[in-house]
Amino acid sequence: DRIPWLCALHDILRREDSSRQNAILACSALKKMYRRILVSGTSAIESNQPEQPGENAALKILFVHLDGPIDIIAGRLEERRGHFMPPELLKSQFDTLEPPSAPENCITVSLEKSLPEIVLEIERAIFQG
Repeated sequence: DRIPWLCALHDILRREDSSRQNAILACSALKKMYRRILVSGTSAIESNQPEQPGENAALKILFVHLDGPIDIIAGRLEERRGHFMPPELLKSQFDTLEPPSAPENCITVSLEKSLPEIVLEIERAIFQG
């Protein structure tokens, strides 16, 4: 059920890229395959591989993995009001998570840092490349 949604997100990112616009997308792409779809669209599903250079080249996406202990994240979820994600689903999210790693274009940022430190670390990664 996530595949059409991820493909639609890829299409939005592709459109922004074609318009030479930068975009920030926040979503929980917990599995490596989900991130492949965001980068390569339907070709990631068909071949289980990123697109090859020259054939509708894959998007350049920096994945930011916000990492932290389950108790910190649970505490933040408890403080949210009107959010669709119930705290009871957090453990299943941790169980599903396949943390990004090389060769994915990713950084891991600790949620134990302050919000200004988190933003600064992400900005540095974006501007460096």
